[in-house]
Amino acid sequence: MPVKSAVETLESTKVKLTVDVAYADLKPAITKAYKEIAGQVNVPGFRKGHVPARVIDARFGRGVVMEQAINDSLSDWYRQALDQHKLFPMAQPEVDITSEPPLDADEPEMTFTAVVEVRPEIKLPSLGGIEVTVPVVTISDEQVEMALDALRERFGSLKTVDRPAQDGDFVTIDLKAEKGEQEIDSVSGISYQIGSKDLVDGLDEALTGLSADETTSFETEMAGGEHAGENALVTVTPTAVKERELPDLDDDFAQEVSEFDTLEELRKDARIRLEQQVERDQVVLAQDKLVETLLEQTDFEAPKGVVEQDAKNQLSKAGKEDDEEALEAALRDSAKAVRTQLLLDAMVEYLQVTANQGELTGFIVQTAQRYGMDPNQFLQTAADHGELPQFYAELVRSKALVKALRQVKVQTEAGDVIDIEAKLGPEQVEEPQGEGELVEPAEESGIGQEGYIEDLTADLGQGELDQLAIEIGGPEEDN
Repeated sequence: MPVKSAVETLESTKVKLTVDVAYADLKPAITKAYKEIAGQVNVPGFRKGHVPARVIDARFGRGVVMEQAINDSLSDWYRQALDQHKLFPMAQPEVDITSEPPLDADEPEMTFTAVVEVRPEIKLPSLGGIEVTVPVVTISDEQVEMALDALRERFGSLKTVDRPAQDGDFVTIDLKAEKGEQEIDSVSGISYQIGSKDLVDGLDEALTGLSADETTSFETEMAGGEHAGENALVTVTPTAVKERELPDLDDDFAQEVSEFDTLEELRKDARIRLEQQVERDQVVLAQDKLVETLLEQTDFEAPKGVVEQDAKNQLSKAGKEDDEEALEAALRDSAKAVRTQLLLDAMVEYLQVTANQGELTGFIVQTAQRYGMDPNQFLQTAADHGELPQFYAELVRSKALVKALRQVKVQTEAGDVIDIEAKLGPEQVEEPQGEGELVEPAEESGIGQEGYIEDLTADLGQGELDQLAIEIGGPEEDN
């Protein structure tokens, strides 16, 4: 029998659970605690693991037993209460034992409360009545030529020149930053393209007009490191100036860089590729606009504590904990981000979206590639840190958004209806759950459920993790 509990709504996204733990619920926890303590202590005259309860009470006190019993089972009782009231926690609860079990009672009982922020109720509007508008896909001749120029740059070569550096040149530089008499940073022999603006402010201006082995200094604000935000004197010396030589845009170039024989064929292919990319961008924009529309049409609040904690984490990473203006902006961003994830989680549940092991594998591979990591190593790190549920949640949110987009009307600003099915391809039918598949309950895919989402690594076990690694890395070669 589950524990007896009651719920009180404190705010729209915060509740107070009152849980009464009867002796029938407490007794198994007490028995387990006695057994565990008996296996941990050494008592003369008794074998380890066979120390009677009365001896443990006499030597260590029944309070120790009761404390371990409560600590071991409190989370289970709490989860039972959440399940009874269909509540989905967004953060760790504030637990208070309001009535401790009497130590001298034959059948002790107890009561505790848990105040916790929960996922709000979200009622989605009918997807069939929603329209989203995206820009018309147009590719100009200028865009095509820019794409060809970018291709020429990929196959260009660098040539050392004996002249002052100018915008676009590649320079090899030695760089030193000083604050007063102290050198706070230095690098030597690095390559830098003037105009890229990816080092420190003022560097492009300092290098322009400078010849090899000439030196100049300028004041700037350090962009990173332990001295980020501090002013420093930067001294820079280019040791070489190089310009990029681009190949001629002709038939020979087309044959060298592609399967085409003529420049005109390469140009047509470039236009097709640009159109395909813009169409993909169009679908992504349609998804973004669908989310914006649903957020506008759906009235619910993001849990304040979750928003505040997320905003504080952002500011802490940026080193702006005491910046009030930055805090206001971070709170707005966090509120929108949390509402968006909650909306997508509601969509996952509404559309009954799940994902199988193969889909999760593919998602992990793509994520690892984005971070430039070995997929097997990435998988094991994610498993070790309990991050697989978060990856699963991201995957099913993405699937739900695509599924929802198929149900809405998407049109261009010119009023032309876009065939989303043609752009997305045929919808994959959800296969029934089978052996080896990962299927999480949709209601458990929400954010902020640290400690309450079932850890997929526990469900998988090392055997399934190894199988995932094989699928990611491919079959092993025979020795």
